Amino acid sequence: MAGKVTELINSIVHPITTELNLELVDVEFVKEGKDWFLRVYIDKEGGILIDDCEAVSRPLSEKLDEIDPIPQNYYLEVSSPGLDRPLKKPRDFDKYKGETVEVRLFKPIDNKKRYEGELMGLENNIIKIKDDKGNLIEFKFEDVSVVKRVINF
Repeated sequence: MAGKVTELINSIVHPITTELNLELVDVEFVKEGKDWFLRVYIDKEGGILIDDCEAVSRPLSEKLDEIDPIPQNYYLEVSSPGLDRPLKKPRDFDKYKGETVEVRLFKPIDNKKRYEGELMGLENNIIKIKDDKGNLIEFKFEDVSVVKRVINF
């Protein structure tokens, strides 16, 4: 059910974000404890402000009230995905090419489930990174649980 909801919400919110020159990063519909949350993540060059979240939340909330596609009660949240957001779409891998990323795997390779290195890109569903020794490491996209930027402060 959550998959169908996120597809529907994507189709509803995408025109809103496009009109506002914002990137629709992700949509989640998840249950946490006894509560359901509909989370919409947006981004733009220079970062997201609270006004951007409100500019998406208001028309989205109105549209959701109008068509009422979700039978249960839920909380709507519109926010930035954060600096360490997961890289999911091909454009994410292009945007952050050259930056340090952490790759986590579903199953270990060489007894390791976590790798870190410079993102070289995504080609033909293969994620490529270069480790600190200069070795090129490749991962099949379907074997990877998450890829996130490494943020050092």
